[in-house]
Formats: sequence, C-alpha cells, structure tokens
Amino acid sequence: MYARILVALEHSPADASILDHVRALARVCHSSLVLIHVADGWVARNIRQLQLRESEEMRDDRAYLDRTAAELAADGFPTEAVLATGDPAAEIALAAERERCSLIAMSTHGHRFLADLWRGSVANEVRHRSLVPVLLVRARRVERSGNDVCPPA
Repeated sequence: MYARILVALEHSPADASILDHVRALARVCHSSLVLIHVADGWVARNIRQLQLRESEEMRDDRAYLDRTAAELAADGFPTEAVLATGDPAAEIALAAERERCSLIAMSTHGHRFLADLWRGSVANEVRHRSLVPVLLVRARRVERSGNDVCPPA
C-alpha cells in the first residue's frame, strides 16, 4: 500500500514519535523510506540566491539525517536521506512528489489555536499543499529526566 514513505524529521526529540510509527508501518508494508529535514535558517533560506556555503547547522542536520538513515538501514529498511532548504511545508510537499512517495509521515506538537497562529503549523501547510496522504503522529512530551510522558488529552 505504501511502497515509499517520506518521513519529515525536525532534528528534535519529536522525531522519535514518528520514527516509531514509521518503523512498524514500513515493516508491514515492506516500504522504503526517504528521510527529509528542511533546514530553514537564514543561510538555508538564502543559500541558492546568494551562493552561500552550508552553515554549521546544516552540516549538523546532514550528519543527523545520515545517522538516522544508517540506523534504519541497519534495521533492514531501504533508506535515503534528503537535506532540503527553504520553506519546510513547500519542500516536504515537493519532495513527496519528486521522490514518488505514497505517504508523508510527520510528527505534530498538538499546539492549540493561538500557538498555531503564532508559530504556524508545518503539518497543516503540508496537509493543504500535498496530494499525497499525510500521516500525523502527535509527538510525545519529554520530561527533563528524559522519560516519555503522554501529552494531555
């Protein structure tokens, strides 16, 4: 059903939530995975127009993607990694089409109305831009001790 899954990663603890779900789904569907992280700092947003070099943040993002892809490949999943730059929602939707993915998987923080207005919602934008189905998994909150805690209902 889902031969190729695009997994949008934030390079944050929220990624664990979506990766847990994707591992199970990919195992059942025998899916290949395409990991994507969209660097959206100043350098990333202007890298093409100003012909800039990758920032340290972008190099760190690339290393994170490569490590995560290697872990998934070691678990038996055919995995590729893409570091994109620019507007996260637009880049995720474009990558899903370009990479011929049949599902986009991403975590969401479950912000309420005002927080979404203030911060924006990449997940909501992707949902509106893409013709590819989108799986949204609410990220677990992590206490300072590192223990996962279920978010309030």
